[in-house]
Amino acid sequence: MHRRFSCCFGEMKWSSYFALQNISIYFCKYMSKEYIGEFEELILTLVAALKDDAYGAAITEEIESKLSREVNLSAVHVTLYRLEDKGFIKSELGGGTNMRGGRKKRIFTITSAGMAMLKNIKDSRLRLWNMVPELKIAAE
Repeated sequence: MHRRFSCCFGEMKWSSYFALQNISIYFCKYMSKEYIGEFEELILTLVAALKDDAYGAAITEEIESKLSREVNLSAVHVTLYRLEDKGFIKSELGGGTNMRGGRKKRIFTITSAGMAMLKNIKDSRLRLWNMVPELKIAAE
């Protein structure tokens, strides 16, 4: 006889619940790396563009100057660490400066997985934009 219990999915068997838990763990662990949000894409693109100057404050300044979009430094840092957890960027501490009181900057660099993600995003966007005659662009 199987024991039953009630949960947010209604009444179910324990074995069904554990199967559901395994599925949700799978999606959280593996599927979250397949797609990134608009802000993550923006940050990832700037890390690739800024190369050795990709750190929180510089990324924030670029967003504000190039896109005329106000952004919170904390939001940039949270997103950088999330992208690092997903394997799209990596970081290391740079040298300290007198202007920063000897504190070191955390410099971010894009990984091969990050570059592959950007390429996939670019290709997808081009395919979609080419469906709109007013936005049609020659593929590179």
